[in-house]
Amino acid sequence: MFQPDPHEPISLFLREAESPAAASSVRQLDFELSSRGDRVPGRLLLPANGQSPFPLIFAQHGAGGARDADYMDIACLPWVRGGAAVVSIDFPLHGKRANAKLSERILRLFEARSDLSTFDAELWICFVRQSVIDLRRTMDAVAELPEIDAERIAYAGFSLGTILGVPFCAEEPRIKAAALAIGGGGVGPVASDPVGHIPRFAPRPVLFVNASRDQTIPRERAEALHEAARNPKQVLWFDCTHAELPGAALKAMWRFLERHLEI
Repeated sequence: MFQPDPHEPISLFLREAESPAAASSVRQLDFELSSRGDRVPGRLLLPANGQSPFPLIFAQHGAGGARDADYMDIACLPWVRGGAAVVSIDFPLHGKRANAKLSERILRLFEARSDLSTFDAELWICFVRQSVIDLRRTMDAVAELPEIDAERIAYAGFSLGTILGVPFCAEEPRIKAAALAIGGGGVGPVASDPVGHIPRFAPRPVLFVNASRDQTIPRERAEALHEAARNPKQVLWFDCTHAELPGAALKAMWRFLERHLEI
């Protein structure tokens, strides 16, 4: 289900770009690549100083977001200053890939979680499949760059980035550790539910970060994902809502990633 076509050219296009505001210590490369006939836009943030190759963190946005959303900068720029490269792509139907008809439908499916029509269930599975293959194609492309240490790669997801990141991490052996924020199980059909995929991430370490007052991902759905995961795992709860993840949570994610990437 999540296997890329090894015969499809990646056709990577990479260019220097202006760094995010107030990020003079960060170098940004914008890129596009091919995945199942679609063009996938992304960005790679690199420390402007320091000795390459750098360890790499895949960092993925939430529903309705994009690779360069403000909250992505808040989370990722300190990680780059700390010595890691960070790569992010726009998920299908998000960011530069948004579609006037289907993007809104995907957001409704994300919130519905159950009782999907046959069409909606198939749409969601196709969305998850495309997302995971896009991430795997990005891994193939970025891991070959001389600036990247392909032996030290981790994943960080936020909300939808957690839900789609779980099957990606389970399928991708090059991911050494995962920090998964404000996500949970019970989303979409059984075949794509992260609860069914998270056990295969073991024995690699995983950190779960969740919000105690989350109305988007209720506590029972978050705990279902935590319980399905195998050791080694760590669970942290913060007194906040889904959209108010505090700096302490982001710092906890960084400390976890920093440790397991040996930065």
